[in-house]
Amino acid sequence: MEDLHHHHLHQQQRSFSVQDSIQSLTSSLSTQSSTVSPAAERLRHILREDDEPTPTLFTEMDTLQHEGGEMEWKESARWVKFEEKVEEGGERWSKPHVSTLSLHSLFELRTCLQTGCILLDLDGYSLPQIVDDMIEKQVQEGLIAPEIREKVSFVLLRKHRHQTKKPIHRSLADIGKPSPSNPSQCRSMNDISVTPSSDQLKNKFMKKIPRDAEASNVLIGEVDFLDKPFVAFVRLAQAATLGGLTEVPVPTRFLFVLLGPSGKTKSYNEIGRAMATLMVDDLFSDVAYKARDREDLIAGIDEFLDEVIVLPPGEWDPKIRIEPPKKLPSAEMRKSVFSLNELGQPNGNAGGGSASAEDEEMPAPHELGEELKFTGRFCGGLWLDIKRKAPWFFSDFYEGFHIQSVSAVLFIYLGCITNAITFGGLLGDATDNYQGVMESFLGTALAGAVFCMFGGQPLIILSSTGPILIFEKLLYEFSINNNIDYMEIRLWIGLHSCLQCLILVATDASYIIKYMTRFTEEGFSSLISFIFISDALKKMMSTFSYYPISPDFKPDLIISYRCDCQLPDQVSPLNSTSPLALENMSDYSMFNFSALDWTQISKKECLRLGGSLVGKSCKYVPDLAMLSFILFFGTYSMTISLKKFKSSRYFPTKCRALIADFAIIISILVFCAVDYGMALDTPKLHVPTQIKPTRPDRGWIVMPMGRNPWWMCLASFVPALLVTILIFMDQQITAVIVNRKENKLKKGCGYHLDLFWVGVLMAVCSFMGLPWYVAATVISIAHIDSLKMESESSAPGEQPQFLGVREQRLTGTLVFVLTGVSVFMAPILQFIPMPVLYGVFLYMGVASLHGIQFWERIKLYLMPAKHQPDFVFLRHVPLRRVHLFTLLQITCLAVLWILKSTVAAIVFPVMILGLMVVRKALDLIFSQHDLAWLDDILPDKDKKKKEDEKKKKKSKTDEHNNSDEESEQNTHK
Repeated sequence: MEDLHHHHLHQQQRSFSVQDSIQSLTSSLSTQSSTVSPAAERLRHILREDDEPTPTLFTEMDTLQHEGGEMEWKESARWVKFEEKVEEGGERWSKPHVSTLSLHSLFELRTCLQTGCILLDLDGYSLPQIVDDMIEKQVQEGLIAPEIREKVSFVLLRKHRHQTKKPIHRSLADIGKPSPSNPSQCRSMNDISVTPSSDQLKNKFMKKIPRDAEASNVLIGEVDFLDKPFVAFVRLAQAATLGGLTEVPVPTRFLFVLLGPSGKTKSYNEIGRAMATLMVDDLFSDVAYKARDREDLIAGIDEFLDEVIVLPPGEWDPKIRIEPPKKLPSAEMRKSVFSLNELGQPNGNAGGGSASAEDEEMPAPHELGEELKFTGRFCGGLWLDIKRKAPWFFSDFYEGFHIQSVSAVLFIYLGCITNAITFGGLLGDATDNYQGVMESFLGTALAGAVFCMFGGQPLIILSSTGPILIFEKLLYEFSINNNIDYMEIRLWIGLHSCLQCLILVATDASYIIKYMTRFTEEGFSSLISFIFISDALKKMMSTFSYYPISPDFKPDLIISYRCDCQLPDQVSPLNSTSPLALENMSDYSMFNFSALDWTQISKKECLRLGGSLVGKSCKYVPDLAMLSFILFFGTYSMTISLKKFKSSRYFPTKCRALIADFAIIISILVFCAVDYGMALDTPKLHVPTQIKPTRPDRGWIVMPMGRNPWWMCLASFVPALLVTILIFMDQQITAVIVNRKENKLKKGCGYHLDLFWVGVLMAVCSFMGLPWYVAATVISIAHIDSLKMESESSAPGEQPQFLGVREQRLTGTLVFVLTGVSVFMAPILQFIPMPVLYGVFLYMGVASLHGIQFWERIKLYLMPAKHQPDFVFLRHVPLRRVHLFTLLQITCLAVLWILKSTVAAIVFPVMILGLMVVRKALDLIFSQHDLAWLDDILPDKDKKKKEDEKKKKKSKTDEHNNSDEESEQNTHK
């Protein structure tokens, strides 16, 4: 920009050249290793933590266009977070991309602000008034001649054509008319509109802009009546709607104007883009709002330049538009360096200073919050949980009224009833139907509904677990072998376990959970996920046993395949031992079997009348095994695909979000329809149709005394200890996983309150002869995932921000209410094929592995180093140490899997405690630095580390004070 340089040379006392800017920045950077830069020091006084957050800025850049002797401002680019350009064809916006600026344009912008007109907190309510004040200021400071005042005003008040409008065309009546020689005479004819147009008010782009947003307008142009640039930066005291100035009806707060002599359009545009990019920068926008004078704005640019990263011109193509990143650095982290309580620290944590990357990204210490602090008082933790959760109780219900909750309820409901049926069937086999499917349904509904209504963390879903099933099986066998009443001794074990849980609650025993780090959490969570995946595959493969594929079937030999009904030995069904034949014997006592055509009856009739099936094709069931597999894998794969649909390019955002939320329900309905259309007899979901005990000789209440010796009531205390350990570990580890800080839960949790209700429900279920229930890890994680919230209005190119989870009690309560009334929905539920529900189980298991670092590290074994993802821990821990840590976790997981697969599964909870011991031993193998990245530092180690840091800081402070005293003494001498 030669004209700008000539202008600067004539005003040496008031301007900086580019070389001066570089020297100034170099001197500030040279002092940065010991103290903060002068720019950062200045910004400390205007950027304070206690200030209110500034509004989001929408920035629009308009360039001056000359068409047929007329001028107009045409929108050329816009920013909310990333840049969008009007493509050369002028009919569409470009994809949002990261703004790439030349370093020279930033220095030129700095010079413009140093020499131009700055108006801060101007009282302006209309564009003509603001333009007049701007020009008057320029005339007073001698920056422009008074005689060009009208020309500048005329240019700045031309109409603005936004991307939604078509170009201006002169009417037929205007063609041939000479253009006015004096521009001021036609000012009113082509003036900018005073009020927003209908196109502005109807602009759908407003959905992408936050409600409290304000606008900054950048006007760039070249004219022939200027011999030096006209530069002005204006901040209004109050944001004002300036008619048709902005594309959307957003009030304007900032204006930046750059008009210059002809011939430098590209340079002016680059300066304008630099200004617009600065205005949407989180740090500089704060400076722009709070700047007191010109020097504060210059300091903001200097700080921006301090963080700029330069790309070598020969190593990348400037024509390439850089895609917006999936995750942006925290704006609070950049701003925190300017807080007064960090005075004296190097200016590096903002991202471009002297602090290392390790200091920027060091993981936070292992903290589980105040919920697990040891109070030392009787029921102190329980009382704090109640106080913490009580204010949210009513909002926990009405906040659940959302369309997303419908999807969550249906999804978790199907998972719960499938689990209840499966577990109930296995439990019935293990206990000779003392507990069966009906008891499983009723217990799931009762325990789950009470827990979701009154528990500390209502997002947790209760269910029965494998170790409980094994304990029930061993207890029943022990009772039968020793002639002990099973239901009575089970009642006393449940009562003792309830008492032990209440003792743990009263003594704040959940405090031990703080010693469970990522190592233990991920080991437990991965094991449960793999169990879900394994069980889903086993159940699917069992379908092939019931409905085998016939590899010996030859289409050529179709004639030889037949199945005949063979007559029974005795004509009368009275002599038949077939259960089917013994039904309704009175109906057939006078039946003439000899007159019956046995070749024309159905398979069911043949068996009912005592006949037998003979032939090669009697057991052939066409297509059932393959169709079951299609339903199973189709449900899983379609759910995965629809869940990813939210990030696809098809359909509007709300439509994609709705499809993703209802992905599981859509998949289930689609493959239920496929099954119905095929009309094959695939295995279906069967639920009880009557509310009565599975075993006819038992009631709904178990009597505590009368059938076993009195001392059994006391002896049952010992096996109850094992059950208590099982309940405690399962419940609290699942609670820790659900309450992870990554889920951004805002209503707090209640470990003690959760355990209290689990203990109480154990006593209730024991009295009613129902199964025992505890937190189900995989289903709880699925519940969390189905209720995750994302920001609705996000800037173009910006990924929707994860806001947290919809914390409420409504979805869980409805799930278990529906489970309870499933008995009455049997006619509808019988149309759901079991392979479809097995596919849902597989999805739950796979989805719960998402986000587990252990799983990501396992996949690193199969990747060459150059193709491995850029995980943060790989930057700080050697790969061989990462593999060693992963191998130890795999070994622990394998041991747990082996134990789970044998009768020793009953000691599974004790082995979880063993994981904590193994984690303690890892301190001898790995450094605390490595463990901080791969796991969490144990609380004791973390406390010791903090004390060491405090001692180091104190010693450094003492040394600094001593050196200051010595320097003062030397100065005095």
